[in-house]
Amino acid sequence: MKSVRLRLLILALLPLVVLLPVFLGTAMARWADKFDDLLISKVASDLRIAEQYLQRIIKVSGDEVTALAGSVEFQNASNGNAATMSTYLETNRVRLGLDFLKLQPTNIKNTRSAIYERGLKEGAATAIDIFSGSELKALSPDLAKRATIPLIATEAAIPTNRTTEDRGMVLHSAVQVNMDGQEAILTGGILLNRNLNFIDTINDLVYRRPDGQEVPQGTATLFLDDVRISTNVRLFENVRALGTRVSAIVRRAVMDEGRTWLDRAFVVNDWYISGYLPIVDSHDQRIGMLYVGFLEEPFRTMKNTTFIAVFFGFIIVIGLSIPLFLWLARGIFSPLEKMTETMERIEQGDLKARIGIIGSKDEIGQVASHLDTLLDQVQERDQALRDWAGELNERVDQRTNELHEANKKLEATFQQLVMSEKLASIGEITAGVAHEINNPVAVIQGNLDVLRQTLQGRSEDVQTELKLIDEQIHRINVIVNKLLQFASPGSEADFAERVQMEEVMEDCLVLVQNSLARSDVTISTDLITCPAVHINKSELQQVLINLMINATQAMKDGGHLNLSVAPKTKNGIDGVEAEVSDNGPGIPSEILAKIFDPFFTTRRGKGTGLGLSISQTLIQRAGGIISVNSTKQNGSQFIIWLPAADTLS
Repeated sequence: MKSVRLRLLILALLPLVVLLPVFLGTAMARWADKFDDLLISKVASDLRIAEQYLQRIIKVSGDEVTALAGSVEFQNASNGNAATMSTYLETNRVRLGLDFLKLQPTNIKNTRSAIYERGLKEGAATAIDIFSGSELKALSPDLAKRATIPLIATEAAIPTNRTTEDRGMVLHSAVQVNMDGQEAILTGGILLNRNLNFIDTINDLVYRRPDGQEVPQGTATLFLDDVRISTNVRLFENVRALGTRVSAIVRRAVMDEGRTWLDRAFVVNDWYISGYLPIVDSHDQRIGMLYVGFLEEPFRTMKNTTFIAVFFGFIIVIGLSIPLFLWLARGIFSPLEKMTETMERIEQGDLKARIGIIGSKDEIGQVASHLDTLLDQVQERDQALRDWAGELNERVDQRTNELHEANKKLEATFQQLVMSEKLASIGEITAGVAHEINNPVAVIQGNLDVLRQTLQGRSEDVQTELKLIDEQIHRINVIVNKLLQFASPGSEADFAERVQMEEVMEDCLVLVQNSLARSDVTISTDLITCPAVHINKSELQQVLINLMINATQAMKDGGHLNLSVAPKTKNGIDGVEAEVSDNGPGIPSEILAKIFDPFFTTRRGKGTGLGLSISQTLIQRAGGIISVNSTKQNGSQFIIWLPAADTLS
């Protein structure tokens, strides 16, 4: 009863305490993956917005310088003296928000850059390039000072001996102009180092601040190589992380491999869901990165809070459900325990024991009522059986006497059967010995022929010995034939006997061993002891040898021959199945249906085409079936099935 109670409790609680946690765990794991994917999708979208803004700034800056170069005011200023042009350029520099705006003749070779050359070639060009400290100083000492940023040791960054970043990342444009028939280049640019307005604008576009919120939801950064030159990431409150460096793993992925990073990353002093995009210069070389991201901590906290809430919710459900299940189970266990007690009393011989009323009208109550009815019927039938037992004992005594007399007659008949069986056994043994002798004789004869072929002209020295062996083989054959005639005085073709298929297969393998060796064919066997079959042994050997030789000939360049014998039931009849299979080229599907036809052969001039036809006839005459399966990939498989001798009437 305890096992029933345990199994019922397991059936009741298994879905709750096992399946439900597995389901919840799987669901929460999938939710967490989807949640992480959503964060990555968000930062990817944020990075696209930042990239679009950067491209827009590049385009607008180039368009403004191009428009300035093509304006009437510029042409008028170019017709004036140098002071007028200098004043005009300074005024427009301030108006356009540029850090420098210069007009250079095209014949100054040592100041040409890639943008300068593209401006000459294409008329106008805009790109982001790296200016050295000396180049910035040549433009303006203030620009060189603004570009200089002390490096700050940063956790997880690649080690470096540098202490200062004095290069500048400059968004600059070059436009070809014509002044009094002389070509010149108008160049203008914006230094992005410490350009907080630029980076804060990106941050505001990507992470708009809700009303009343002072701290932005995310951060944006512009990198020169791996150094933050413009950022709103904070080291401390109101202290921007200028001069800090990106982590080594991000630098390798973005700067060295040119990949866009969309994953969590360590930023200065905390983990962020981050997006990094490589920035290339006018030479298509990677010179920096554009970054946007947001703190991972709030989302991780929210995810952990959700996990904890689900866990404690599950614990509460378990705590409320288990007592309820136990209370409901008590209404099942009590009637079952009463039934068990009644059955124990019945087993002890108290046939009057009954379950009685259990106060339940459900299925268990109905079972208890039916069980009491059955116990009443059992008691009545027990009494009837006792009455019949006495009558049966009398009849048994009468039949015992009759069987005693019949047994005496059976013993006499049995002695006669023993004598008949001995005579039959002598015939079977004689036939078996004759067949066993034939096999080694055939092997000797075959090897003698091989010996003659090998010796060829040198056989004259041993001609007498060879002739003597031939005479002795002939003598053995005569003796064997006489034994077979003694064992089977009828026609050999009509003689059928109980044959062990696996033994015949082994005998045949010996007979064809020489042919297999010459063909470089390996052999594997799986011969299971099986019931005997009823067939002429020589005919069965003829069929098996024919199949083995056919398989050997099919594998011209060598291969593998597999022989197996196993019990097999077909159409409800017990029998034995023999299989001869090879890994040769197989039989083409267009001729597979014709191979058992008389005189059909694929070896023109080398065969009669009767081997498989005769084999099919011999097997069918014994009540069996021969079939074939063949594919180009797996070779051919011939299957012989014969009914077990004991199933034949």
